Amino acid sequence: MDLLLKSVILGIVEGVTEFLPISSTGHLIILNRFLDFEGDFAKMFDIVIQLGAILSVVVYFRDRIFPFGAGKSGDQKKSIWEMWWKVAVGVLPAIIIGGLLGKKIQAFLFNPLTVAISLAAGGVILILVERRKKTATIASVAELRFPTAFSIGLFQCLSMIPGTSRAAATIIGAMFLGASRPVAVEFSFFLAIPTMIAASGYSLLSHRVAVSSSEWIALAVGFAVSFVVALGIIAFLMSYIRKHDFTPFGYYRIALAVVIVSVLL
Repeated sequence: MDLLLKSVILGIVEGVTEFLPISSTGHLIILNRFLDFEGDFAKMFDIVIQLGAILSVVVYFRDRIFPFGAGKSGDQKKSIWEMWWKVAVGVLPAIIIGGLLGKKIQAFLFNPLTVAISLAAGGVILILVERRKKTATIASVAELRFPTAFSIGLFQCLSMIPGTSRAAATIIGAMFLGASRPVAVEFSFFLAIPTMIAASGYSLLSHRVAVSSSEWIALAVGFAVSFVVALGIIAFLMSYIRKHDFTPFGYYRIALAVVIVSVLL
């Protein structure tokens, strides 16, 4: 298959799956095998298109995440800075654990079987969490306490296992700790920015490869496609959570896991 076509397909998949609780890494691992797109450049490509998805978060939430600007009041600026301090606390576990175990996890767990197991387990947990009859005690990101933000960061570390999903880990963790669904999703988005930038930067430094002119074009296309698709998915998800829960995504994860295991067998 043509490299440019692969970049478009992978960019679409990354954009769709990055912020839904269905594991973008798991989908990319499976799709890369299917497209016979593996090796150092493929690893670098997957990182670059993740950065495209992250840029979509910055663009979509620009008014919520930038404390600068004459149009913001003192209280608004203070609230934004407090949110970033909570994000900084939340990202600490991933930086520490990722730095200690990141290479070993990639070496031993980045395979279709691990992805299938993680997808199924996460799907069951997602369904069970949504079936709990528990009233949320945290109705806004401003109400998140620093210990809660750190605990959500610990949940996020589970996403280092491919197939778990960073979005699923943080959303489930936040809801389990008392956050409403909208708060869980919003904080998951905000936490993604430094987490994925740090992870992507580390991975790019670890996978230095010579890139040809055609590969630079493929990187640019994949980045752009991922950004545009992810921007649409964020808008969809923010609308979706107002009236729906995540149960369908749980069933999707389980169904995909069954398909993967069937193929492996």
